[in-house]
Amino acid sequence: MKKTLFLQAPSFDGFDGGAGSRYQAKREIKSFWYPTWLAQPAALVPGSRVLDAPADGLTIAQTLDIAKDYELVIIHTSTPSFPSDARFAELVKERNPAVMIGMVGAKVMVDPGPSLQASAAIDFVAREEFDYTCRDVAEGQSLSDIAGISWKDADGKVKHNAPRPMIENMDELPFVSPVYKRDLNIKNYFIGYLNYPYVSLYTGRGCRSRCSFCLWPQTVGGHRYRIRSAESVIEEVKWIKENMPEVKEIMFDDDTFTDFRPRAEEIARGLGKLGVTWSCNAKANVPYSTLKIMKDNGLRLLLVGYESGDDQILLNIKKGLRTDIARRFAEDCRKLGIMIHGTFILGLPGETQETIAKSIEFAKEINPHTIQVSLAAPYPGTRLYDQAIENEWIPPNKTINLVSESGVQLAALNYPHLSSEEMFHGVERFYRSFYFRPSKIWEIVREMMKSWDMTKRRLREGVEFFRFLRAHGAEQA
Repeated sequence: MKKTLFLQAPSFDGFDGGAGSRYQAKREIKSFWYPTWLAQPAALVPGSRVLDAPADGLTIAQTLDIAKDYELVIIHTSTPSFPSDARFAELVKERNPAVMIGMVGAKVMVDPGPSLQASAAIDFVAREEFDYTCRDVAEGQSLSDIAGISWKDADGKVKHNAPRPMIENMDELPFVSPVYKRDLNIKNYFIGYLNYPYVSLYTGRGCRSRCSFCLWPQTVGGHRYRIRSAESVIEEVKWIKENMPEVKEIMFDDDTFTDFRPRAEEIARGLGKLGVTWSCNAKANVPYSTLKIMKDNGLRLLLVGYESGDDQILLNIKKGLRTDIARRFAEDCRKLGIMIHGTFILGLPGETQETIAKSIEFAKEINPHTIQVSLAAPYPGTRLYDQAIENEWIPPNKTINLVSESGVQLAALNYPHLSSEEMFHGVERFYRSFYFRPSKIWEIVREMMKSWDMTKRRLREGVEFFRFLRAHGAEQA
């Protein structure tokens, strides 16, 4: 077994990997998600280590000092971070020419050949789900025999092996939480809307929804929701409770945890017996009866992708949701006392100044406790990217800059009726309109009055939020 390092390479100050470190960018409030997609293959490789350099605050030099002692380094990358990740791979190779370096993630899955050719330091990239692929490489199997990789032979020629089948029995995968405890400092992981400290994990992979902008269901995860058994999920939460007693909340990071409602209810009842507080992603169409079962068994918050307040845009992106259903869902959550962190996206197909204003008013009407506003990102591998090419919403044959040099997300799309700059500055307008209301300010003040810890937390977030607005306003799209 090769001595293996699973690495999240040094990145932007204020890096937020988001959803298992799948989308690298800098957010309005500094936050870190667990590198779940690295921890899962690490659980299959004895003696391996997960190193999350951004969360640990490690410099390039410090990370290189650690990486130089490994025989195999596997780096998680994405479209925004790939250039800096490839450069870091070169620095690792300079220190230790014998090291084997691989990359994983949706970026290298959809673009394996050019990714390999981008740097002589990259020996292979993994396509499809890469858990067992990483294990096979670490075991020393010949690259030519490993399904699901593209690699370079001794002459530098790119070879593409047969695809690796999707994992069907998700219960076969070992728990990720022991890897978190072994390799990570959980105090580094902070999300503004989750109780601190928290732990996030997946109870399944894939998403049955067909949202045109969403990257992983269209690439690595797929559109079939492949699930762990309720017993497996409850057993891992029990392990966390017994071995990581400082954890105050469990976040289930499945794209849509509530897709299979009987299973969600079964898991909820098991969590209720354990007495844990938990949150999850949800589509804004969960019926009251399921919401009540989840709330009665420890559910605190739902992370909900509303995306837009305009029904035509929701239809354009194949969201499978209408605003009237989302309104009813929000009202049900309010009645039950379930908090919502709502996410919105500006710049989706059909966006205009009028629909931006409509989304802002919709957000104020349904009034999630907190929100996140992003810009539509045409990631290669998505239907949105194909549409952008077909309609020339992005410049042909040019590099797409999804983030600035400092890591702030940029508006990559340009419509004839709505410029990238208008979309970019719509983000701060959305935030100001939503948060700078007397009712919302009073809501936050009431929350702060409950505890000194919450007061300190919200004050720190407030400082970061105002810095974000100031920096965002100064950025050039």
